Amino acid sequence: MDRLTQGIFGLTAAQMILGTLGVCLLESGVDSVSAVYYRCVIGGLVLLAYCAWRHDLVSLWELPKREIGLAILSAVLMITNWVLFFEGIRLTSIAVATIVFHVQPFFVVLLGAALLRERIPLIIFAWIGLALIGLIFATGISAGDLGAASDYTLGLLVTISAALSYALVTIIAKGLVHTKPHQLTLIQCIVGALALGFIAPGEASSYEYQQWGWLLVMGVVHTGGVYILLYGSLPKLTTPLIAVLLFVYPASAVIVDAFFYDHHINLLQVAGLATIILASLGVTLKWGQRTIV
Repeated sequence: MDRLTQGIFGLTAAQMILGTLGVCLLESGVDSVSAVYYRCVIGGLVLLAYCAWRHDLVSLWELPKREIGLAILSAVLMITNWVLFFEGIRLTSIAVATIVFHVQPFFVVLLGAALLRERIPLIIFAWIGLALIGLIFATGISAGDLGAASDYTLGLLVTISAALSYALVTIIAKGLVHTKPHQLTLIQCIVGALALGFIAPGEASSYEYQQWGWLLVMGVVHTGGVYILLYGSLPKLTTPLIAVLLFVYPASAVIVDAFFYDHHINLLQVAGLATIILASLGVTLKWGQRTIV
């Protein structure tokens, strides 16, 4: 199997596995903070072993202080993203939360302009507008619904907040030139375990064996395994191919939600997802970028 094929299979597998994350969360019956805490602890141990195997632990202590500070900040934002996203799944559905979360590339563009003073081509605003239309279709919510207090509306808001947090992680990652991706994920897990440990996560002894099974899958497979697979695949692929394959994740989540919980999205929501994908590809692949503002 050549390098390109390995990358395609690796990234596709990682995205398909991520699509099952919501099932583990819901079936565990564990609150979002506790789920993220144990995900960090278990996933962190897997990544610790992986970094040790790659002899990358020593180099962590040699990172510049500024980079360590940025890595810790990114960790706080990543953990915030995980907690908010899990709450979004609980309050809406796996499919809806995952689709809404995928507006984060547009936050990256806007934050890049606001924080890094990156110039935005005019066409980007058209793609963002198209993505917002797709988001409205995908959520299946009306203007009247937004004004009403409901768990579903709250779920949409926390999911969008999760996307914003992840976009900030992406922006920070641009400045981490000495930190390897798996090292950064390890730092995020360590910070998450330490920080959330003070917010009274559920006692380990209070969980049943079945719940521990789901938590172990989230930590070992969806954190340690997926990130190792993901970061091993990305260097083997071109940017356009990565941009397309990343949308295996929401497609997988939609299928999984329908299969396990009989949550079927309607045609309008499918159109919304397709619109978001189209707009995201337009931004990522720089379709039509000519005039600069």
